[in-house]
Amino acid sequence: MLNMVFLTNSWLSSFDQPGLCITVAVLLHYFLLAAFTWMCLESVHFYLALVKVFNVYVPKYILKCCIAGWGIPAIVITIVLIINKDFYGNGSHSEGNPFSNFCWIQENVVFYISVVAYVFVIFLTNTAMFITVLLQIHSVKSRTQKRSRIWKR
Repeated sequence: MLNMVFLTNSWLSSFDQPGLCITVAVLLHYFLLAAFTWMCLESVHFYLALVKVFNVYVPKYILKCCIAGWGIPAIVITIVLIINKDFYGNGSHSEGNPFSNFCWIQENVVFYISVVAYVFVIFLTNTAMFITVLLQIHSVKSRTQKRSRIWKR
């Protein structure tokens, strides 16, 4: 959906309908945040599968993942819309080309908080999960090597 909204964004912004542009910008923002949220959930799943291998039963795991994956971005979008729906709009980069218009976040502060900071937090989470998984794999490998040396003796 992110790709579809992104590819049709410029065409839809050429209609000069403020409501349509706000809707397209909201959808683009939502699906972008949802994609990164699901990426974060994948790293958490990776951590649970490789580090917390035993006794990891989480009741209604898929339901909780779906609520987080689709709900957290919805909360961010709702907060932005409650503050001011005009944060979304049509940003023209060039007056001569009507297809240079793009429906997106118009306020820089909102962009940095709701996109850049959000992605940065997910990046930090993914990095922490990745390092933890690497350390776990390294410790398993070193334990296996110690056992094989003992068996050889």
